[in-house]
Amino acid sequence: MSAPSYTANWNYPTAVRFGPGRIAELGQACKAAGISRPLLVTDPGLAGLPMVEQALDICKADGLGVGLFSDVRPNPVEANLSAGLAAYKAGNHDGVIAFGGGSALDLGKLVAFMAGQTRPVWDFEDIGDWWTRADPAGIAPIVAVPTTSGTGSEVGRAGVITDVATHTKKVIFHPKMMPAIVVGDPELTVGLPPVITVGTGLDAFVHNFEAYCSPFFHPMAAGIAVEGMRLVKEYLPRATRDGKDIEARANMMASAMMGAAAFQKGLGAVHSMSHPVGSLFDTHHGMTNAVFLPYVVVFNRPAIEDKVARLAAWLGLKNQNFSGFLDWILEIRAELGVPHTLPEFGVGDDKIDLVAEMAVVDPTAGGNPVPLDVAGAKGIFKAAMEGRIG
Repeated sequence: MSAPSYTANWNYPTAVRFGPGRIAELGQACKAAGISRPLLVTDPGLAGLPMVEQALDICKADGLGVGLFSDVRPNPVEANLSAGLAAYKAGNHDGVIAFGGGSALDLGKLVAFMAGQTRPVWDFEDIGDWWTRADPAGIAPIVAVPTTSGTGSEVGRAGVITDVATHTKKVIFHPKMMPAIVVGDPELTVGLPPVITVGTGLDAFVHNFEAYCSPFFHPMAAGIAVEGMRLVKEYLPRATRDGKDIEARANMMASAMMGAAAFQKGLGAVHSMSHPVGSLFDTHHGMTNAVFLPYVVVFNRPAIEDKVARLAAWLGLKNQNFSGFLDWILEIRAELGVPHTLPEFGVGDDKIDLVAEMAVVDPTAGGNPVPLDVAGAKGIFKAAMEGRIG
């Protein structure tokens, strides 16, 4: 492989108010971000829970004219965005509280981004310099409140939305989509059921792992990614066994933010395979990543073997080499109840050609350490169908 370019543009996250109980500062955070009439965007599952009622009460107690919007699908679509924008404008809001897991965070950020735009959202897809088409003055400020520990969208400059016409997930990017302030309160994740804890936690792991393996030059991101993976190794099993383990919950929330900070270095074939599968089969993104992970690790072995050996040493694995790392991935997946194959996950092979074609043009494919073509994508998919490692 050719040597990486040592010229790059680096951006790192925003102000984060992190720690148990910090949700009490939500109103103050909104004021600090210049928001007096926030629209709290969340999903319908969270909207009726006490944590959302508490957040609304905190805002009202601080004199904010807060509204609530919760029409958010697990994989948000343009209709959700349109409804959110209508609620934003009807309530005369001047900022957004993006509150929830990855879907609610993404849609909240997109509502804030599109609040003052005149072009359709698809004109701002993360392609080349398309982001420069946006009017930055039309982007509303955002305060992000994560309630899961997976996507790290709370410290990201993009939102993902599904184009139902093409069944593809589109990444919409703009630097000003980065939340002005994050309120990272691990107590909000205590009620997550084990299966969501696992899916989101391994999503964080994959973000860190793919960033670490990406061939692009970003040593700060690589360093963050390595520690982010160690936190998942140490704390995800604990958080899964005991959802009230606040130390484990806090470290998982940190790992999710670290993964999102790191993956500006790049992602790879785990994501480029899971994006079309998620769009076509409506699967949970993090768990889809977890299913594909070992098959992509094997596919990428020629380019990452030395890196993975160093990673295995940092993680303190028994066998500090590529095989030891792969064995550990398989072990932790089994321990945490991750399906080993796509059929176990409810995914068949009837759309293999379409998945492969979509995977190679997915924006994340460009960061894979081994170039991904249609034949390679099909090979990964078939291995994941059969449970074939190596």
